[in-house]
Amino acid sequence: MLRGSRLVRPFQFQGTSSDWLPSSITKSPAIAAATNTILFLGLFIISAAILFSYWIQISNFQIGNSANETILISNKYQEPFKVIEFPLNCSIGSNINQTQTCPTSYPTTFGNLDDLEPSSSPICPDYFRFIHQDLMPWKATGITRDMVERAKETAHFRLVIVKGKAYVEKYKKSIQTRDVFTIWGILQLLRRYPGRLPDLELMFDCDDKPVIRSRDFRGPNSTQVPPLFRYCGDRWTKDIVFPDWSFWGWAEINIKPWEGLLKDLKKGNDRRKWMEREPYAYWKGNPFVAESRKDLLKCNVSDSQDWNARLFIQDWILESQQGFKQSDVASQCTHRYKIYIEGYAWSVSEKYILACDSVTLIVKPQYYDFFTRSLQPVHHYWPIRHDDKCKSIKFAVDWGNNHKQKANAASGMAVHDDCKLKFLELKAKRNYRFILFKIEQQQIVIDKLGEPNESYDDFTSSFPADECRYAVFDFDFTTEENCQKSKIFFIAWSPDSSKVRMKMVYASSKDRFKRELDGISFELQATDPSEMSLDIVKGRVF
Repeated sequence: MLRGSRLVRPFQFQGTSSDWLPSSITKSPAIAAATNTILFLGLFIISAAILFSYWIQISNFQIGNSANETILISNKYQEPFKVIEFPLNCSIGSNINQTQTCPTSYPTTFGNLDDLEPSSSPICPDYFRFIHQDLMPWKATGITRDMVERAKETAHFRLVIVKGKAYVEKYKKSIQTRDVFTIWGILQLLRRYPGRLPDLELMFDCDDKPVIRSRDFRGPNSTQVPPLFRYCGDRWTKDIVFPDWSFWGWAEINIKPWEGLLKDLKKGNDRRKWMEREPYAYWKGNPFVAESRKDLLKCNVSDSQDWNARLFIQDWILESQQGFKQSDVASQCTHRYKIYIEGYAWSVSEKYILACDSVTLIVKPQYYDFFTRSLQPVHHYWPIRHDDKCKSIKFAVDWGNNHKQKANAASGMAVHDDCKLKFLELKAKRNYRFILFKIEQQQIVIDKLGEPNESYDDFTSSFPADECRYAVFDFDFTTEENCQKSKIFFIAWSPDSSKVRMKMVYASSKDRFKRELDGISFELQATDPSEMSLDIVKGRVF
């Protein structure tokens, strides 16, 4: 698939020489010196770029920030963002051993880069701060050639990007096609942002468990930490985390790329609303990869005990023989609660479980991937004790079933179709100046529609004094260049005099509701009218 594409170039190596690199690299004194600053900056930028690419494309999988921050992309354009693609259109000859060839016209630079961006000044998602944390071991020293080479010990491949093209050196076979799909994801990044990635070099380990132990690099005589990328880390290691291969597809078990799978998951969620789902905690997986999973099976229903868990063993051999008919993750959003538990290390299943609009019960984890460090217990998931799983699961399910409204809010309050339809009319057709939303009978519905000629004062006077509301407003303004523009912003109205229970319901449902409204520029949270004054709005707009 990648061979001969001119985007990724395979090489044959002799020992540890650099004959595989382009001559412009191997002969350059600057590259040969492996300048610390460039290597460090390259690793930082590719980490940020790949994560930012995901944040832009996967709006339904964003993680909420702190109470006073928003992580959404501004509404620079009214028209939907068009992804520019450069298909490979590769061909292969009749001889099965013939090298696959692909066109050489793939661009490595792009003239008007602003046309590719959906936002001129996006706010980074919360998990971006961990890029700095992951690269902290090299903040003072930079990254040297020796450090990179020592990371080769467990790496599956080396990736070098030079002048917008990727070069790969493979050292050993990875599990299944993890390396292929990881590289394919990087190629898509190069396609999405041609000419934007700097020249860089990194080592990548496709196995499950992190291996760069912090304790091995302590003391006056210890060597510097080698920079090694992988899919997960933990508190005892220094591996740099990177999105796992399954975001781009998992061919061996028939898992689609994330973008398409997310649409299937949304359809699966719509088939059964939370209140209609089975009132139990669901888990399906391979229990034989970890003792903790075997222990979880003790919580299954029996003739003598019901811990409110419904647990199923996944037989991958049988599934492969039957075409994975029982492994469709989009058809497993049928229970009010879903359990996540780690296997040999972290599990790629976590994102599918979190996307199911069920209350996620997470057994205390050891490992993290690139986004899960931002998840907050009780807010994003319900924590389950690892040393008392059965009682902890039963308590969580009993509590949720006895407090359905709060549990439903945690899983994602239903949104009436009119909310999305009217918002689209406000954004695309400008039929309305503002919309107020309220929660009523376990779903978010429209409370009031503002006509196009209504003012901002009309808008603020529409909020009830003692009840919570959500709202969007289409704000017109003129730039310093005398250009007429508009931005849509979101308000979470939660007056001090409103009922505490409803404050909790509105607060827990807000982030998921905002993800249904594509095109929000920024958010205001207000407890009294002064916190959403016109001056405050102008301060956020300009």
